[in-house]
Amino acid sequence: MTYTNSSLVSYTKLSPNHSGQRTHSIDRITPHCVVGQCSVETLGNIFLPTSRQASCNYGIGVDGRVGMYVEEKNRSWCSSSSANDQRAVTIECASDTTEPYAFKDVVYQKLITLCVDICKRNGKKKLLWFGDKDKTLSYEPKSDEMVLTVHRWFANKSCPGSWMYARMGDLAAKVTAQLGGGASEGTETEYPEKLTEGYYRVRKAWSDSKSQKGAYKILSNAKKCADANPGYSVFDNNGVNIYTPKTTAPAASAGVPFLVKVSISDLNIRKGPGTDYDRTQFIPVGIYTIVEVKSGKGSTAGWGRLKSGAGWISLDFCTRV
Repeated sequence: MTYTNSSLVSYTKLSPNHSGQRTHSIDRITPHCVVGQCSVETLGNIFLPTSRQASCNYGIGVDGRVGMYVEEKNRSWCSSSSANDQRAVTIECASDTTEPYAFKDVVYQKLITLCVDICKRNGKKKLLWFGDKDKTLSYEPKSDEMVLTVHRWFANKSCPGSWMYARMGDLAAKVTAQLGGGASEGTETEYPEKLTEGYYRVRKAWSDSKSQKGAYKILSNAKKCADANPGYSVFDNNGVNIYTPKTTAPAASAGVPFLVKVSISDLNIRKGPGTDYDRTQFIPVGIYTIVEVKSGKGSTAGWGRLKSGAGWISLDFCTRV
């Protein structure tokens, strides 16, 4: 097989820390968090000493530039798994130094672009995320499929951090959409019926922990609880809404105006009620007045229009006060 490297690379410092040419064709991508808001040059310096015993194929710096440290044809030392790294393109992404190890938006957007490029050059039309280690590692991708894996499956690490882990399904969906591959079973997370760690939690909103009705190892039991309690949804360990009964669609503008509390620092303000509208900025943590509520893509609790006129926010991540 002929391997190529990404034309998105603007900085190259090849590391001696690799195993030579791959023994398996590329059918996985493994994003990592650097645990540092560093540049591509700093990443190159980190991976240069042989004493480091670590490397990656690509890195995305804090400004969104792409560096290359191990050519795609070669297996990097990145994921604590020889079997994974023989078939995965590994990407280190600049991140915060503490949980949830958040990426800057420019880094996440470049990760999407880089994954699209990797898939195209390797003849893939779909990027899949199953959200389950056993299912992913036992899955044999079709010739036009690429699969996402994470470092935490192979070592006692948080990597890629809770921030990125919660967005793996979003990454897969956006890359697949740009590839024109259409929907597939892997472009949305498939959740195991029984969890081996953590819980499925039933709440009104992830941020509203006081509303929790229960925490379940069995997904079907969590869904039954949500079905029995109008206005409730099932959330995974990372706060991602994975199930909302169809009967709990938001009522348009009922009971407005009202106040909501935003407790997370990366909630987007959008130009309209849905993720299909452009993002304008992150909304600061605080208390806000909602003057209108509408249903829209990407939110089960509905979208709230801010009194300030700045735009719309997802009510899934707000607590009513």
